[in-house]
Amino acid sequence: MAFRAIKSFRLVLDGPEEAVYSSGEAVTGQVVLELNRDTRVRSMRVLGRGVATTHWLENRSVGMNSVYNDYTSKLTYFRKRQHLIRDNGELTTLPAGRHEFPFSFQLPEETLVTSFEGKHGSIRYWVKVKLHRPWATVKKIKKEFTVIEPIDINTPTLLAPQAGTKDKMARVWYRNFGQVSITAKIDRKGYTPGEVIPVFAEFDNATSRSVVPKAYITQTQTFIARGTMKQKRSVVATLSGDVVGARRRETWHGRAIKIPPVGPSILQCRIIKVEYMLKVCVDVPGTSKLCLELPLVMGTIPLHPFGSRTSSVSSQYSCNLEWLRLAIPEQPEPPPDYSSVVTAEEAERRTSSPPPVPADDLSGILQRPLMAFVQEFRFLPPPVYSEVDPNPQPLNMRPRCMTC
Repeated sequence: MAFRAIKSFRLVLDGPEEAVYSSGEAVTGQVVLELNRDTRVRSMRVLGRGVATTHWLENRSVGMNSVYNDYTSKLTYFRKRQHLIRDNGELTTLPAGRHEFPFSFQLPEETLVTSFEGKHGSIRYWVKVKLHRPWATVKKIKKEFTVIEPIDINTPTLLAPQAGTKDKMARVWYRNFGQVSITAKIDRKGYTPGEVIPVFAEFDNATSRSVVPKAYITQTQTFIARGTMKQKRSVVATLSGDVVGARRRETWHGRAIKIPPVGPSILQCRIIKVEYMLKVCVDVPGTSKLCLELPLVMGTIPLHPFGSRTSSVSSQYSCNLEWLRLAIPEQPEPPPDYSSVVTAEEAERRTSSPPPVPADDLSGILQRPLMAFVQEFRFLPPPVYSEVDPNPQPLNMRPRCMTC
């Protein structure tokens, strides 16, 4: 029988199993075909594809019947084809044994879109091999691979601080309970998964009721087809604050919310988008909550350790030095959990300078983490220059001849 002629038919990509590709890179591999006996083959070709697809159904009632509307959209990012055995009108006889057919194709130089799997759509990249034989069904193998387009957060746009203010009059029916306002700021727009976002905020509760401040990191997946949009929202991280009493004010001096392992932002695809937002909210009993939204971009290239003149936020944007001082503690600690809270007293204690260490006692210095010295070095003032040489040459010393 024809199907017994093939012992093994495999598609192997070069590199590690979890290899990741990006624009302009080459995808290489080989097709391994093991035959039990001599086999005639018409053709064998390898196909490379990158496709974004959205699809969902919506039903509406028409009388006693339900009518379903199909929303589908498709966008092809690349299409490659390579013939391993070309169909030239004659059959090719392969002897029994193992045969290896290498292949290679290059991804487009223009920007691709990061691989994605969602409820109503996907962005997938794959390699498919088709083997055609006479009087036999076509044998197919398909293997997907991952593409991640780099997003460097070390750019002026993503290093720009994000801030905003929002207020609301709390009312139940026709009775006003007073105004609630939120002012919040984060040091930049771009982050990478695993980082901690220090949230600086002020909550002014001028109502007669207690309110509860909270912060969320949300992910919004947007799917577009036939001019219609469908969204899926989810909360990926949460931070809860202390209750703010009636006619009281509460301040967050850099309370931390940690970014969990999430996919990068997808902003360049016309039919699928993945966006992130930091929402700082106040729950007011008896009425809807007040929320201030600050946009986030999840990147793949983290912040440079020491920055540069071209990527320095301070050289391009005004920066509140008090917040910067509070954001960089003297003693670094492991990232806190989502629900961790840094009180104002703790923030004030961290900003105070540590006591000087005597010169003859090095134990305290050796026990401190190295990163503390790196942070101090970054903020030391430049040395003072003087026109008077602090180490003049003796008068009786003969001047050295620079030509000797």
